[in-house]
Amino acid sequence: MDLIQRIAEELAVNIKQIEAAVTLLDEGATVPFISRYRKEITGGLDDIQLRQLDERLNYLRELNSRRETILESITSQGKLTAELEQKIAQADTKTLLEDLYLPYKPKRRTKAQIAKEAGLEPLANAIFNDRSVVPEQIALNYINTEKNINDVTAALDGAKQIIMERISEDADLLAVLRERIWNAGIMHSTLVKGKEIEAAKFKDYFAYQEAINKIPSHRALAIFRGRNEDLLSISLKPGLDEKAEHQLCAQLVAHHINVTDTSSPADAWLAEVARLGWKIKLFTRIDLDLKLRLREAAELEAIRVFSSNLKDLLLAAPAGPKATMGLDPGIRTGVKVAVVDPTGKLLDFDTIYPHPPKNQWDASINSLAKLIQKHQVDLVSIGNGTGSRETDQLVADLMKQHNNLKFQKVMVSEAGASVYSASELATKEFPELDVTIRGAISIARRLQDPLAELVKIEPKSIGVGQYQHDVNQVQLSHSLETVIEDCVNAVGVDVNTASASLLKQVSGLSASVGENIVAFRNENGPFNDRKQLKKVPRLGEKAYEQAAGFLRIMSGKNPLDASAVHPEAYPIVNAIIEETGKPIAELIGQSSFLRSLTAANYTNEKFGLPTVKDILQELEKPGRDPRPEFKSVQFKEGIEKISDLKEGMMLEGVITNVANFGAFVDIGVHQDGLVHISHLADSFVKDPRDVVKTGETVKVKVIEVDIPRKRIALSMKRNADETSAVKGISKKKTPAVGKRGNRPLNNREIHKVH
Repeated sequence: MDLIQRIAEELAVNIKQIEAAVTLLDEGATVPFISRYRKEITGGLDDIQLRQLDERLNYLRELNSRRETILESITSQGKLTAELEQKIAQADTKTLLEDLYLPYKPKRRTKAQIAKEAGLEPLANAIFNDRSVVPEQIALNYINTEKNINDVTAALDGAKQIIMERISEDADLLAVLRERIWNAGIMHSTLVKGKEIEAAKFKDYFAYQEAINKIPSHRALAIFRGRNEDLLSISLKPGLDEKAEHQLCAQLVAHHINVTDTSSPADAWLAEVARLGWKIKLFTRIDLDLKLRLREAAELEAIRVFSSNLKDLLLAAPAGPKATMGLDPGIRTGVKVAVVDPTGKLLDFDTIYPHPPKNQWDASINSLAKLIQKHQVDLVSIGNGTGSRETDQLVADLMKQHNNLKFQKVMVSEAGASVYSASELATKEFPELDVTIRGAISIARRLQDPLAELVKIEPKSIGVGQYQHDVNQVQLSHSLETVIEDCVNAVGVDVNTASASLLKQVSGLSASVGENIVAFRNENGPFNDRKQLKKVPRLGEKAYEQAAGFLRIMSGKNPLDASAVHPEAYPIVNAIIEETGKPIAELIGQSSFLRSLTAANYTNEKFGLPTVKDILQELEKPGRDPRPEFKSVQFKEGIEKISDLKEGMMLEGVITNVANFGAFVDIGVHQDGLVHISHLADSFVKDPRDVVKTGETVKVKVIEVDIPRKRIALSMKRNADETSAVKGISKKKTPAVGKRGNRPLNNREIHKVH
């Protein structure tokens, strides 16, 4: 089947839509650009469909490339038959393709190859094709001392190896048995003897078993990590009754080679060959294949979880362009202070020492008050690391003592701030500043605009993934890059304030072009209209076409430059202005009037109904931000450490991470609590992301506190039951096969296990 047709069927759209999208992608158009500005061409494919299309297109093209390589290899060996060629042409997965290639794949000298070189293949064929022969008798004809075939046993062993290899390379048989074991197989993990102390973090997997096709991503990655660290041993059993399943599989192999009656000597001998072929060859290969399949599926799910959490974090509500003070808490080393203006420009910085051993509490309050008053600070952003609650209390005292200062304090995640502060980018931006002050600047800016600041940090350092260091790093990076690209372009970028890090994520722009835009802006002043962008070095017509609609120029010459209306579509707006007689200033924001217009009246050969409707919606709210309204979490006073928690407490917190088994919540005690999936809602929850998302403020009830293990169980149910499964789940040793298994590592442990 043609790959275009295949993708069309998979996405349930017509072939012309796929053909158009593939053409645009091959011409260098980005997914955000196509989904937003080429709806007529693709028939309205959205960004999700386009991402799926792009991913599938790459897979199928790689598959076709591999198919050609395999066909060339088999042809060069003179072994390509019409039947084999057809099977290879119809292979729709890389696994099936490699199964078909297996008998022809160059390999090291196996026992079967050595037996063939000794002239034993005719013996193997004779027994296989004529079940009336007696193997021991016919083998007498193949004794050859010169080739080390000294007796009948040696001859039959060689023939056995040839048939076993032939069986193990049968693609149809492999596919059947692989799926059987995937559906019936049981994964086991046990503690490596003598590693009890080192493996404490894997305690839940010391005696663990679960159906291989039921193991969730986080548990699969945990046991693989334990194996890689030589702390766990893992094995795959073919079924609940291991012995019986091995026998059944051996019988399936025998049946596949037409051994149904073992009354004749040849059939009895072949039945034994089938048993050995299963045990030694087939099961060994399937064991490796299915563990790889499990790992790859777990990695893909982990990448999906990370990508979903990253998207929520990047699209978190911005506090907006307000003068902001960032506090990077520290105990002995002091609290680093940075004040930035509404655009994120550094205004002032300091270090205060309110905590032990210096205990300069009052002096620190006075220092902060002076800075807040001097720079008319609206927001105080407090990093949530070590010393955050103590620093939060400091700011609370400041608010009481200086109630004339009107500002809001907010606790923010400081994940990745230290990575940014030590980066080449931060060094280039603030070469004279200490890395700790740079961290405070980042904490301030990420409250103003999380998206603009977080794009400066490698996504893997932000800490919203599960087992991110265990997954395929190329796939992870690609997935996270597409998330960042989609988020940045969904929001749009103010070209006169954006950093090069943010600009490079805009559709059609590279890192070097982003830097050129900043350099041009610094040298020539702010951009007044989008046309000026064409003067930026290396920003050619193609890049301009891709980027212009996502770049905003606020307070420029043309109000449309502050909107998502693409410059190529300005003639549509001009047509509306001419027909209605209203200037652009009177059109923008006039919802009732704009909705009274008939979109079809303004279509033409180039721009159809979808584009005109988008333009009218954009004129209602130019440059509208898809992110939610800013709200801050208020941690409960007096609850600062895990020992302050009591069962039954109702608290407010913020979601820091969402995994497949639940959500982690920061409740202000330096240890995230876990709301298990069974406690996210009163009704059944299949996917935690259907209920919560990273960065969301939630109300939770404490249902269990385990201080020695630093575990906090929380509930978002209206009537949280203390006898829930969550409370006792950590005491289970071995989960029932096919059921929800042991409690997973908590959020802090996930990162500690790295």
